[in-house]
Amino acid sequence: MTMEDIFASFGDIFGDAFGGLGGFGGFGGGRTRQRVNKGSNLRVKVKLNLQEIAKGAEKKIKVNKYVSCSQCGGSGAADSNSYSTCSTCRGSGQVTRVTNTLLGQMQSTSTCPTCGGEGKIITKKCNACYGEGIVKAQEIIKINIPAGVGKGMQMTINGKGNAARRGGVPGDLIVVIDEENHPQLIREGKDLIYNLFISVPEAILGTNVEIPTVESKVKIKIDQGTQPGKILRLRGKGLPEINGYGKGDLLVNINVWIPKKTTTEEQKLLEKMMNSDSFTPKPGKDDKGFFERMKSYFE
Repeated sequence: MTMEDIFASFGDIFGDAFGGLGGFGGFGGGRTRQRVNKGSNLRVKVKLNLQEIAKGAEKKIKVNKYVSCSQCGGSGAADSNSYSTCSTCRGSGQVTRVTNTLLGQMQSTSTCPTCGGEGKIITKKCNACYGEGIVKAQEIIKINIPAGVGKGMQMTINGKGNAARRGGVPGDLIVVIDEENHPQLIREGKDLIYNLFISVPEAILGTNVEIPTVESKVKIKIDQGTQPGKILRLRGKGLPEINGYGKGDLLVNINVWIPKKTTTEEQKLLEKMMNSDSFTPKPGKDDKGFFERMKSYFE
């Protein structure tokens, strides 16, 4: 590597950091690069229900955006002959200034103010986009959303944002995930919670009940003498891990419904049971409080 190569490398570093500062005493200068336009990013919100989150979904959304002009192909010019080389920068897209200082000459490079860094001037503009190379339009974009996503997560689809002026690089489409509330199931990470209400006789005698899951309904057995607040775990009936393996569980929180009003005959029957030894509370060591049970299930 020669000394010229070393100084040229320094010129590239200073140029990137300080907008084209070539160095002192005229060394450096680096490589001249024409400016490339970049389209802006777009952000859209997509709402999913629990079934779509569990299985993944393919969504087609309509997006109002800037697209490349079909008439001129995004160039902004009426045809291929409607250009002239910029006389200010002579096609380089950059202008160089040399300033004399006490330390010597300082060379600085900046974007050409005449052509905006493109190195050429449009002599005859496109009639459809008026020289911009982009027009407003509506585009239908297909999005494949993986299973297990959650509210607030973002997906980036490269190149599906706004098109850039005059054939530049398009921006990206940022998809923000939102969730619809399920009428019966509550999401807690990859687990689901279902609040089941049973009657006092069902809690005492036991029963079989049907409960909803993400995919369908299943029957579960309520054992005789089930206490309020007991939690049943249905393994694998929750949501999948995003980009991972395994599924969460469905936690069934059992609530015993206590009637607020009873008939005279029911009251007499309850008064007899109240004095029975079977209805006297006798909590054992395995009978935990609600918060202790919930904590043990999520640990």
